[in-house]
Amino acid sequence: MTDHDGMIDRREAVRRVSALLGGISLIGGSALLAACEREGSSARADSANGVGAFTAEDIALLDEIADTILPETTTPGAKAAKVGAFMALMVTDTYKPPEAKIFRAGLEKVDEESRRASGKRFMEATPQQRLALIERLDRDQKAQADARDSARKMKTGEEAAQKADAKLPDQRKENAEGTDANPAPRITVDEPTHYFRMMKELAMLGYFTSEIGSTMAMRYVESPGRFDPCVPYVKGETSWAPHA
Repeated sequence: MTDHDGMIDRREAVRRVSALLGGISLIGGSALLAACEREGSSARADSANGVGAFTAEDIALLDEIADTILPETTTPGAKAAKVGAFMALMVTDTYKPPEAKIFRAGLEKVDEESRRASGKRFMEATPQQRLALIERLDRDQKAQADARDSARKMKTGEEAAQKADAKLPDQRKENAEGTDANPAPRITVDEPTHYFRMMKELAMLGYFTSEIGSTMAMRYVESPGRFDPCVPYVKGETSWAPHA
């Protein structure tokens, strides 16, 4: 992020990244919006000296994880946009202690999973080995998110059924209660968010609010400018970044 970036940029970016990730609210919530003010003042993302409890080595690992998610193609990747330092800053400034603990433990788990898969730490693995691991972790977090969503819907349905049961006559209520004597175990709604979900959210948010993401991966027009209600679109063109 550059010094002149404002709250509306981050707000629009949070909305867009949430949509890309399936419409689920990002970890950190509204604190992600307020953090951009602190980012422009004393709380600088410094990859050389570390950020908060994150060391320079942690940030280098985050850079490589983010760059595997958003690699260099025809435009620079996440590492060139210094997304690792951004991720560390957002965890430090916006995550609640339990969430930050999961995220930091996730860094160690990435290395553990990498050793299990290839016998190497993530930083030592080949690009192909890193990609294979990241794709598996992404499938894992998606499966967990889907399971939590199903559990949430089931809980909502059960609460509605309980309200309906409360209105039943006693005899009908006893019959209804006896129809599910051995319910199958269910995944709880309270299960913590998968650490890789957090990493993916922050990698995407950091990249698409960076100067590289806004001006090279997307198109950017400085405001104020003229208003074009209808602009020709050619299939395959990049989308427009939000105005400042």
